[in-house]
Amino acid sequence: MWQYLTDDAYNEFLLSFNLLKTKDIRRYKNTLYYLSNNIEGNYVEYEISKKNGKIRTIYEPSPILKLVQRNILHNILEEKRISEYAKAYKKNISLLENALPHVKQNIILKLDIMNFFDNITFKMVYNSCFREELYPKSIGVLLTNLCTYQGKLPQGAPTSSYISNIILRGFDEIIGKYCSNRNINYTRYSDDLTFSGDFQPKKIILLVKDELKKRGFKLNYDKIHIITKNKRQTVTGIVVNDKINVTKEYKRKIRQEMYYIRKYGFDEHLKFLKIDNKEKYINNLIGRINYCLQINKSDKFKEYIQFLKNQININ
Repeated sequence: MWQYLTDDAYNEFLLSFNLLKTKDIRRYKNTLYYLSNNIEGNYVEYEISKKNGKIRTIYEPSPILKLVQRNILHNILEEKRISEYAKAYKKNISLLENALPHVKQNIILKLDIMNFFDNITFKMVYNSCFREELYPKSIGVLLTNLCTYQGKLPQGAPTSSYISNIILRGFDEIIGKYCSNRNINYTRYSDDLTFSGDFQPKKIILLVKDELKKRGFKLNYDKIHIITKNKRQTVTGIVVNDKINVTKEYKRKIRQEMYYIRKYGFDEHLKFLKIDNKEKYINNLIGRINYCLQINKSDKFKEYIQFLKNQININ
């Protein structure tokens, strides 16, 4: 159908996505195609340490590319349906929604997809999000270029997370239907898959392995965890044995930091930690405390928030 599209109609179609503030079609197209043809020059790579000591590479898009990607996310991608089992990267959805289905369960099985983002290819993004039935091929390729880097989905781009949910929608539906028919709870938070109830873990593991393989992914056998109810059961960092709660270690660290702040003062505490940016540290600490309050509203951490906000106002 797209072969009958006139140049003017093509331009209007591209403009309708509102990827840039300008309505000057020449400038609009030139900017998008410049970004598409110079993708590698519009990313900065940096590494962060993971909890297991390994390194994760983050790809930070340039400000203009990030703006375009955010508009692709809000104006195009978020209109596409994803599975109800996907709990990450959705509006008004938090870690809480990923943990709640797994409270008070006999068995929890946690699985992980190996090198998740690195295995999502240009072709997978195009076929799942921008294929020719939905967009003229040249526009579909353009949008795919703007959302990928070196032929894969870059971890750090605003579009990557939602695209991963679109790509795994079929997988989620197959796994979810299998589990629903057997009274097994299933949720997926990015590359973390959680199952709970009364079931034989081996059957789930084999099913997930086969379905992932069909889609070009691999199961990470080093991250298979089966947790019975007599042990501490956590789902994306939240304890779910009897009720949802933050781990004792997480709370203990916050209490310890607040103790040192009150005893020695902020300046000495930050000097000991070798931290220069006081406001950034306080905001980070407030964020961690709010996370605890989100999980447990009756938590006694509320007084910490006001104390820390007062410190910002003082300075």
